[in-house]
Amino acid sequence: MLLAAGTVVAGLFAGPALAAGPVLSSPAFRAGGSIPSLYTCDGAGRRPPLAWRHLPGGTRSLAVEVVDPDARVPGGFTHWLAWNIRPGKDGGSSLAGGAPVPREGLPGFGPAGWVGPCPPTGTHRYVFTLFALRAPLALVAGADRTAFERAVASAHPLARAVLVGRYGRR
Repeated sequence: MLLAAGTVVAGLFAGPALAAGPVLSSPAFRAGGSIPSLYTCDGAGRRPPLAWRHLPGGTRSLAVEVVDPDARVPGGFTHWLAWNIRPGKDGGSSLAGGAPVPREGLPGFGPAGWVGPCPPTGTHRYVFTLFALRAPLALVAGADRTAFERAVASAHPLARAVLVGRYGRR
């Protein structure tokens, strides 16, 4: 299933209904499009830039999760976890590719930080999920995906937005 930028995904976390409206995008690739090799294992492996707008009022912190659901790993392969990102003013802002973030978690392998797309075969989807939160997460740097998702769910996100990119190796 392909989700366009700005799609609100309900049911991923228990809790009250989420507000509609936030949009997540990247100047590096369009929603549903190909992620340039610069951001993958075949290039420099840099993290792509992200931009957001239309965050709900009361948003004080952001969290981002990037998962490859097509990987042959239960629950998908984790490429990036980041939290306590400042949302910016007027419900919109951006995060430059490779810009430091306050806290990062453990990807599917290696130290905390971004792991670029590197599918062994075929084209995979990379699901970037942005969570708008009322407050920063009380989560230590280097947390794993289970701890991250538990903390986000406990924070009762105000909203979330999803951006999907694709990458296939030649």
